[in-house]
Amino acid sequence: MDHILNALPARHGHFRLESGYHTDLWLNLDALFLSPRDIAPQVAALAGLLQAYEPTAICGPLLGGAFLAQAIASHLGARFYFCQPAPTDTANRLFAAQYQLPPDLRQRVRNERVAVVDDVISAGSSVRATAAALDAAGAATIVVGCLLLLGDKAVEHFTGRGVPLASLGRRAFNLWMPDQCPLCMAGGPIEDPMTGTP
Repeated sequence: MDHILNALPARHGHFRLESGYHTDLWLNLDALFLSPRDIAPQVAALAGLLQAYEPTAICGPLLGGAFLAQAIASHLGARFYFCQPAPTDTANRLFAAQYQLPPDLRQRVRNERVAVVDDVISAGSSVRATAAALDAAGAATIVVGCLLLLGDKAVEHFTGRGVPLASLGRRAFNLWMPDQCPLCMAGGPIEDPMTGTP
């Protein structure tokens, strides 16, 4: 896994994540699934970890999580679902992002035992919102999985809810509350890494 992730562009700076937390590192994951053959061993390895929980379906947030979910669903012979971002006012609030299932999938997902996956999880904003959308539609999130887990925030959240989190790798990661961010205190400009805007 390391050789693939180390090949991805990493930016150092001052970033506001979807969760609302601030960090000093951004991994550009757009090219992670560019070559399905290269990532296939990692997909198979994560599928093996998730298989023990006997999911009937795999769901991921767009974009990267959905690509991974589809690949794992194919590997396990499970059904595939995805969630997409829903418009919301996320200014100055932690974990304000919302994701939703497309209407047809919302009707079909009821009673599924779902493994929610994302390529890389740090604070876990998109997988938390995906799990909430599944819960609202009558499905059960039985496990969360990722290729790489950054930091402890997502583990704390899902462990507190009795949902295991499986990953192929784990690394330390700086996450700061906005009012405790040393980069903000130093007066550095901040960027939304998804849009490149302040």
